[in-house]
Amino acid sequence: MSAAAAAALARQPCRPQQPAAAARRWRRTPQRRPGLLPPPRAAAQWQPPPGLAIMPWTGAPEQLEALEVLRQRLAASPYPNAAEDEATLRWFLQDRKLDVEEAEEKLLKMLRWRREFGADFISWTDVAREAATGKAYLHSNSDVNGRPVIVVRAAKHLTDASNLQDSQRLCVHLMDRALERLESANGSSPGQEVQTVLGIFDLRGFTSANADWGFVRFLVDIFFLYYPKRLSQVLFVEAPWVFKPGWEIVKPWLKKYAALVRFVSVDEVRREYFTPETVPADFGGPGFPPKAK
Repeated sequence: MSAAAAAALARQPCRPQQPAAAARRWRRTPQRRPGLLPPPRAAAQWQPPPGLAIMPWTGAPEQLEALEVLRQRLAASPYPNAAEDEATLRWFLQDRKLDVEEAEEKLLKMLRWRREFGADFISWTDVAREAATGKAYLHSNSDVNGRPVIVVRAAKHLTDASNLQDSQRLCVHLMDRALERLESANGSSPGQEVQTVLGIFDLRGFTSANADWGFVRFLVDIFFLYYPKRLSQVLFVEAPWVFKPGWEIVKPWLKKYAALVRFVSVDEVRREYFTPETVPADFGGPGFPPKAK
């Protein structure tokens, strides 16, 4: 090296070497332009946790055989008309992984409950007054996965001012209407069946006055026993600190199904689960979708 080149090299500022691990971490951290929100997580790619996914119905010989056996058993039961409801029979077989005896036992409990509760005779007139409180409704649009959406506004449910049976009837009515919508949609789109419902609990403004754990226990029981695996995901939106102790009570009731619950923000609801045209008004808000600057 010439003396001139050596002198030029000596004049260059010395840069410390970056450790390899730090360099790798830096490369994995994308730089975002100011004003741009990160891209939403694709809710359509969401899958239930292992062990909670429903068995697909493929029409395999063993499935058809189990269906026929279950149909014959129901025909000889106190609820013979249920034997003609193939969609329900299939769902309970899927839930019980083709165990006919378990599916029959669970079906009979569900049918007995519906008869005693009067579920098949609940009309809009019966629930109109409770629905007028705005505490819960079936959204007019599906989410991005095609699921019917039931929205519960927890702050509008006042425990001391609510009749438990009225709240229960409204819940059952909304769930049955959601399943009817599923049946109608599946009939018009064969091969692309959606079989579950999305539940959204809007917890903004939630206080101890809204903490009706008796009603929550009812919800847990009916979704375990009578609408098995029909709720594929539950969103708790903007849960305040006062809700957290109650969640610690409810979580053990859910057992492994607690994994279906996700705590989210309003922004996550509207960006990940809906389009600008289908987002519920409760979560749409001004300025959606955000514009890049």
